[in-house]
Amino acid sequence: MQKMRQTNPAELALGLPSPSSLAIWWNGGSILGLLLVLQILTGLFLSMHYTADMINSFSSVIHIIRDAPMGWLFRNFHANGASLFFVFLYLHIGRGLYYQSYINHPHTWMVGVSIFLVSMGTAFLGYVLPWGQMSFWGATVITNLVSAVPYWGPSMVEWIWGGFSVSQPTLNRFYSLHFIMPFLIAGLSLLHLVFLHEKGSSNPLGNLNHLAKIPFHPYFTWKDSVGFVLVFIVLSLLCFFYPTLLGDPENYNHASSMVTPVHIQPEWYFLFAYAILRSIPSKLGGVVALLMSIVILYFLPLAGTKKTMASSFIPFYQVTFWGLVVTFVVLTWLGACPIEEPYATLAVPISIMYFMFYVVLIGFPSVWSYLLTSEYKELSEMST
Repeated sequence: MQKMRQTNPAELALGLPSPSSLAIWWNGGSILGLLLVLQILTGLFLSMHYTADMINSFSSVIHIIRDAPMGWLFRNFHANGASLFFVFLYLHIGRGLYYQSYINHPHTWMVGVSIFLVSMGTAFLGYVLPWGQMSFWGATVITNLVSAVPYWGPSMVEWIWGGFSVSQPTLNRFYSLHFIMPFLIAGLSLLHLVFLHEKGSSNPLGNLNHLAKIPFHPYFTWKDSVGFVLVFIVLSLLCFFYPTLLGDPENYNHASSMVTPVHIQPEWYFLFAYAILRSIPSKLGGVVALLMSIVILYFLPLAGTKKTMASSFIPFYQVTFWGLVVTFVVLTWLGACPIEEPYATLAVPISIMYFMFYVVLIGFPSVWSYLLTSEYKELSEMST
């Protein structure tokens, strides 16, 4: 008997049957994988020169930029790569919302939301490490939110700090966690792919019944390669010509507990959640709203109705989706604005709209399916 030829996992991946109608929006996942590898590699090299010490952390970052061979390049790629990572993460989530991928791939979606949450935590921890003014005060403000937890809150804050304020123990544990968590993201990403390949990729029509499939290689490998080149061009433009464009100038001052910045704000990719937090007078209510602005993504698979057609073709659904996008952008702008009128008042209705759009997205598939079923029954009765 002839021995059966063993199939290499790489061959299986390259020969994976994929829908021929995949658009450019399906490049986001591979680009995110590339950026994650870039972040891990650049972070590894940066960690060789970084010192997790309250007195020397800021100086060690300056040493990396000025003295370490190619240190400025690694630092620029790492800092701007984080921003690009979130750009494509939001585009990837937006594509899933637009084509309702969470209905056909609920497990894939849930793991993806977990990746989003862990990525936000990792980015926050990394923002603290340079120990600049905004790093220190951002850490102080965000960790203080835990004190809103009834009864245990103050004790939990002291446990996170390792003392009575953001200090040396805080920096040590943030550094350790920031180094470990990207590997957790990598593991979740592999699980994300495993769940995706159980049913295969969806397509712009929003279903899994593909009439025409083509091998992943060479068609989509070349398409992904073009995406990689474009991302490297954008990242290079940022790193070589505008390295500080997406950063806060306040963070180029050494951290001082005696001087509070005029306007404390997180990185741009957290601003929408920060605006929601500030829009609620109650501290506990603001923290709950902040968490729900992300956690609500877990509830989208509750729609749980198989689509009979892509919702992207339905005008009402398109209005809802683009309304959510506009709301997200406005909240990001409001998060960067000072806490004064009219920004403080405007943030309240915009925050309510943000959650209402999600409620509509969750309920829409069931309502649409019911309407289609009712119409089909009426037509059947008329024909008989």
